[in-house]
Amino acid sequence: MLSYRHAFHAGNHADVLKHFVQIQLHEYMNQKDTAYTYIDTHAGAGVYALDGGYAAKNAEYDTGIGPLWERKDMPKQLAAYVNLVKGLNPSGKMRYYPGSPYCADKLMREQDRLRLFELHPADSKILADNFRKVAEHAAEQGERPAGRGKRVLIERGDGFHALKTLLPPPSRRALVLIDPPYEDKQDYRKVRDALEDSLERFPSGIFAIWYPVLQRMESRQFADKLKRLPAKEWLNVTLTVSTPGPDGFGLHSSGMFIINPPYTLEPTLRQVMPYLVQALGKNADATFVIESGTQMTGSSTSRVGANGSARVPVGNARRASPTAGTGSLRLPGQAPAGTPGAAGATGPLSPAGPAGPRAPGAPGARRTSARPTGRPTGPKPPGSRRP
Repeated sequence: MLSYRHAFHAGNHADVLKHFVQIQLHEYMNQKDTAYTYIDTHAGAGVYALDGGYAAKNAEYDTGIGPLWERKDMPKQLAAYVNLVKGLNPSGKMRYYPGSPYCADKLMREQDRLRLFELHPADSKILADNFRKVAEHAAEQGERPAGRGKRVLIERGDGFHALKTLLPPPSRRALVLIDPPYEDKQDYRKVRDALEDSLERFPSGIFAIWYPVLQRMESRQFADKLKRLPAKEWLNVTLTVSTPGPDGFGLHSSGMFIINPPYTLEPTLRQVMPYLVQALGKNADATFVIESGTQMTGSSTSRVGANGSARVPVGNARRASPTAGTGSLRLPGQAPAGTPGAAGATGPLSPAGPAGPRAPGAPGARRTSARPTGRPTGPKPPGSRRP
């Protein structure tokens, strides 16, 4: 489907989560001198104007980058993301928001390679124009283009198909961002199929997948299906800013699923996610969830309150089979498992849905969730199909 335009949703709370995580992954990759390839399967336009056009229609940035713009108390990792956005706005006024290709270009080095794919004809052209303008600006500042023709390749095409030709990369190091519109429910299947094929070709790559957390069944089951892929390790983080209305309209929660995550990512998320809940949350249902695990160990869960105290001892966390389909996200407004009348309730630590078969002796991954202690104030976020 070619109707989707990301500009309508630029800078919203889901973009904050996605690009913050992306920056952490680039910084980790940069710790080694060896070059790496960044592959963006759904690159979009690269840069978005917030003060006019599509983005100004619903002003979804008021649910994301807007509330962070003047904050002075941010954790340093989150401040690095906000400063990158501010670097695109030298006047100090919030006028432009960077997409994932711009974030990658700012963080990657001369020896690294960007491979950007966008199927929408208008956005593909804008993406190419934006990178041309960046190169021209660098030349005006006396900077050498650094062989941009080889460093950055932009193609109007199917990013899923491109993975077959690009993996494994020559340097055997790669970061892949997969971020389809999900307007077509087949996108969920396409993502999983692409990952299964990519992991067979290149099992050591880092794969970052953004996804919406919606009421539709494909979305609700998506993270659990990704956990069953033949990956050595995975990490799943979601951010919920409010409860959806009775009609379910609007995007109120989204997630990032990381395959082969760096060891630095989970500790960073544990520091930053409580802050994002407080800063971006619109009501008492604002929360985050962090899960991590391995193909071999299955999953168990623990919950930590907003004040850092454990609600239930970690030692009581339920163990489950890696193929049990457990660990599914509880949607805002859904009764948590373990409450009277909840379908498939198995105890206070169980996620929504029936429990799978128990894996004897299998240690598991932790699940951390937190909610703000008070009711945050702020403008009500407008509805959104997807960031």
